[in-house]
Amino acid sequence: MQNSAVFVPHFHWDREWYEPFQVFRHRLVTALDTVLETAEADPDFRFTVDGQMAAIEDYLEMRPENRDRVAALVAGGRLAIGPWLILLDEFLCSGETIVRNLQMGWAAAADLGGSMPIGYLPDMFGHVAQMPQILARAGFEHAALWRGVPGSVGGHAFRWRAPDGSEVRTEFLFDGYDNGLDVLLVPDQIGRALREYAEMTAERWGGDPVLAMAGTDHSAPDPRLATWLRRAAGEGRAITIATLDEYIREHVRDEVSTVVTGELRSHVRGNILPGVLSVRLRLKQRMAVAERTVDHAERVNALWSRRDDSPFLSLAWHKIIESSAHDSVVGSGTDETADQVEARLAEATHAARAVRDAALAEPAALVPSDGYLVVNPLPFPRTALVEVDVAAAPEGTVLVATAGDGSARPVQPTAQAPTVLGDERVDASQLERVLRRIHRRELFGRLIDHYELTPGSLVFHLAEVPSGGPFDLLILRREVAAAAAAHPGEWRVLTLQEARATALVPVDVPASGLASVRVAPGDRAAALSTTPATATARTLTNGLVQVEIAADGTLDVTGADGTVLRGAGRLVDGGDRGDSYNYAPPGQDVLVSEPVEVSVELLEDGPLRSRTRVTRVYEWPAALSSDRDRRSGRTVTTPVETLVEVRAGEPFVRVSTSFLNHSADHRLRFHVPLPEPVAVSASAGQFAVTERGLTAEGGWGEYPIPTFPASAFVSAGAATVLLDHATEYELVGDGSELAVTLLRAIGSISVNIHPLRDEPAAAEIPAPGAQDLGVRVESRFAILPSAAGWRGANAVALAEVFRNDVLVTRGTAPAGGHLPPDAAGLRVEGTDVLVSSIRRVGDAERGAGIEVRVAAMSDTGSTVRVTGAFTEATTVDLLGRPLSATPVADGLELALGPWEIRTVVVR
Repeated sequence: MQNSAVFVPHFHWDREWYEPFQVFRHRLVTALDTVLETAEADPDFRFTVDGQMAAIEDYLEMRPENRDRVAALVAGGRLAIGPWLILLDEFLCSGETIVRNLQMGWAAAADLGGSMPIGYLPDMFGHVAQMPQILARAGFEHAALWRGVPGSVGGHAFRWRAPDGSEVRTEFLFDGYDNGLDVLLVPDQIGRALREYAEMTAERWGGDPVLAMAGTDHSAPDPRLATWLRRAAGEGRAITIATLDEYIREHVRDEVSTVVTGELRSHVRGNILPGVLSVRLRLKQRMAVAERTVDHAERVNALWSRRDDSPFLSLAWHKIIESSAHDSVVGSGTDETADQVEARLAEATHAARAVRDAALAEPAALVPSDGYLVVNPLPFPRTALVEVDVAAAPEGTVLVATAGDGSARPVQPTAQAPTVLGDERVDASQLERVLRRIHRRELFGRLIDHYELTPGSLVFHLAEVPSGGPFDLLILRREVAAAAAAHPGEWRVLTLQEARATALVPVDVPASGLASVRVAPGDRAAALSTTPATATARTLTNGLVQVEIAADGTLDVTGADGTVLRGAGRLVDGGDRGDSYNYAPPGQDVLVSEPVEVSVELLEDGPLRSRTRVTRVYEWPAALSSDRDRRSGRTVTTPVETLVEVRAGEPFVRVSTSFLNHSADHRLRFHVPLPEPVAVSASAGQFAVTERGLTAEGGWGEYPIPTFPASAFVSAGAATVLLDHATEYELVGDGSELAVTLLRAIGSISVNIHPLRDEPAAAEIPAPGAQDLGVRVESRFAILPSAAGWRGANAVALAEVFRNDVLVTRGTAPAGGHLPPDAAGLRVEGTDVLVSSIRRVGDAERGAGIEVRVAAMSDTGSTVRVTGAFTEATTVDLLGRPLSATPVADGLELALGPWEIRTVVVR
């Protein structure tokens, strides 16, 4: 039996959840006011601020006068802050976002005296495999957490090992982060209650003192806590008040032998609430867009801009990280909370987009205005299809693209724009009002090339790039006024634009580099260097992948090695009587998988891109019945459009789905049947590819439904699905099909009686917005067939190609000039290597540099070669602190171990 106990006063603070951020902040200010007053009044009192600096930042924004009080308590070791900026959901953001979260939290804590060096992760819904490496490479030796720990852990601590072998000693909060509150329920009985608790949990502690976490959600400890504990200590108990850091570093003595490797997603000691992976789809999509936009902005700003826009980039990252909170992007809050998260992610995207566009404007100034600048955000060369607006080819000619090196490229016209933008009859007295539409030279989004003024007629000819002489609006007004006075009555005002078209062009772009292209009429089409993409009524092919559209609208996809995935894209819709945290089927479910009508429309037949639209009409039940145990007999006719696309040179088929959702309480999944059943799946995300089986470990009170997270791709047997954003998947039919969730529509944050979860996850608060009623639900992904699996199919690189389009902007130099030569930036070569960041960094001693973060995405490691305009390199840890100089000789060569994350700064 334990003779000692350490109480850790704290709170857990959800920044937003069943109330929006500002409502919770009002409570936060009151709670931290109490904490400061209690600590200053009682020298025995200690407090741990939940491991996240957002709570401190939010507080000091309202109480700036208390900054010195906070700093004094931090300096005295009585207030433990940091290391995170926010307590995140680790599976619903990128690995890079996790790193930036830690960096920004550590820096913010340093400004107030220093961070708690504990990777505190108390309430996340499971933990990613590479978290131990992230913590270790930031200098951490310890972590503390609750959810997801497997049943093999019998003590209060274990060694958590990442796939690369990195380890952190991890304190297991096996009874949650509020286990001390039960002991404190009756203040004058603390000694007895502590003795009983220690007896019940004795096998967990060994020779270490009991850790009593004295705190819960959204409230400060009672100011009398220290007094109560001193009184209990006087009754013969060895009781100490400490921060979490003090407990781990000063009171723990036992060696830890239990090792757990990889992700923590067991249900055995706590609910991990897997339904949050798929609820409120739009938040997951907005997170992916924001992360992608700020990543692109950092890369082009570092490599192609003379301007340091770090403040805007920091703002974007801060808002992304705030939104990654485990009750934010997960979508488990109220509708008003979800609206605020979506708006915050949009704001992050806007700030990053501004930096990106400003950086692109600099090299665009060297490209003629009748051409386009194409920028590759990826650090390896690629041939990318770009869609641009061009002058249409006159009859008898074709469009030809010219690259910066003078070579000709084929062009595929995709659409023709109308030439008549306005045809009006107005009285002569109203002509001056018509002229007010003109802003200097711009009219209807185009520029006035020239105009024709004859009695009773005014014709404007517009162009993207005017070929005529100068235009003077004051002269036009004078001429029109004179003509109107001379010819009263009705006038015709005709606004014409030059014949315009949109066209696809293949552009070879260097690694992290720039290319330019101009499209103009020519005598004959340029030859395509790869097998063309072609399409017939029900077949699309490009020599690497072929798609046959079956009668039921599903796809038979054949890969380059002959692998066939038959029936891909089968949609299965079922009822969902769960909540934002957990899926649950109704007792009498009705699955709808067969469409009542199928139509196929050929949209494009190559040679660069072939496209077909498949429309399947379904009759989905409108909702659940009033007892929520059956699906309604009333159905809603729902057409689902599937755009199937094959591009020249790509070994995968791009697929996007779109429908207007008019059904409630349901889950829709996209199925990919496998050639043979499998027992293992693998998904990529957060610096790792994680393998999982057909089951999950249960035992707490939550049914272990084997739905798992995926971010970049998910692979099972011969099928790999490349993903646009984080989502959930499951192997169904005893491993015979891969099912990816497209929508979970539910109407409550939590439900009290849940068939797959014993304990309510929150109050039963309505969340009608999570039904997505009246919302167009769109998803995009790609199907990559290969008998060699994700490794043999080069899925790591192809997922990056799929997720990261090239950036295209019109040139701004005078039209008709020479296109500039291509220019390369940083190039990173290596098999199964992920480059998660390329950004500008500053150093007071060594000056500006470019930070590059790479990860070996395999169990064999990789040799990475980095080339570019640099002459020195320094390896740094994940907080940016220098570790060692790295030799540079004709480029930088890095030998990465299996699953290793490495960060270098080149100058």
